[in-house]
Amino acid sequence: MLTKSAARAFFLGGTVVCAVAFVGLTIDTFQQLPARTHADQITPAVERGKDLWDHNNCMGCHTLLGEGAYYAPELTRVYERRGPAFIRSMLQNPEAMYPGQRRMVNYHFSSGQIDDLVAFLQWIGTIDTNGFPARPPLATTEPTAPQPAVFAQMCVACHALNGRGGQVGPALDTVGDRFNADYLSRWLRDPASVRPGTRMPQLSLTDSQVNELVAFLGRQRAEVRP
Repeated sequence: MLTKSAARAFFLGGTVVCAVAFVGLTIDTFQQLPARTHADQITPAVERGKDLWDHNNCMGCHTLLGEGAYYAPELTRVYERRGPAFIRSMLQNPEAMYPGQRRMVNYHFSSGQIDDLVAFLQWIGTIDTNGFPARPPLATTEPTAPQPAVFAQMCVACHALNGRGGQVGPALDTVGDRFNADYLSRWLRDPASVRPGTRMPQLSLTDSQVNELVAFLGRQRAEVRP
């Protein structure tokens, strides 16, 4: 057994060692922060996006860097998983992206505010978090052929192709056999004008995105079998 004086010395010595280690690790952490967080990439848009994130209490439902409510999807790597086109459409009209399935509030952000939030989420995704969060199963399943960026970011949220994607809308494996280019173009520009009451959202695609998608979807045909 230790004597009182030995126990006191052991306690005081252990406290000093732990305190020195704690201070040293804290200093090392602060020295690494600028590089690990890419602080040089914090633009005014990123700062404004962070203010919007805080002001609208997004962390009340979502999670960033392990902190948040875990009620809605974790967003630390959302820019990598979904891309800017999906994020913008989701922020413009959450209900339209997943009709009847999403409870996210429509905050009616302006286009500038949406750009700021996208910039903030893009910066968050560059932070070195030692592999957190783990890559989701969807991201580990690569498409069998190259896809337009807008398709990979947005369309697969609801539609499946070659077994990969969402189940909200119909699969698109043979869409090129069922619809011609004119129909697909009108459908992508304004689904409700083609089929009133459809659950397909109007995605506000650019002309180049529509043309790219029409060409890509037109190639999705059933294999010719002997």
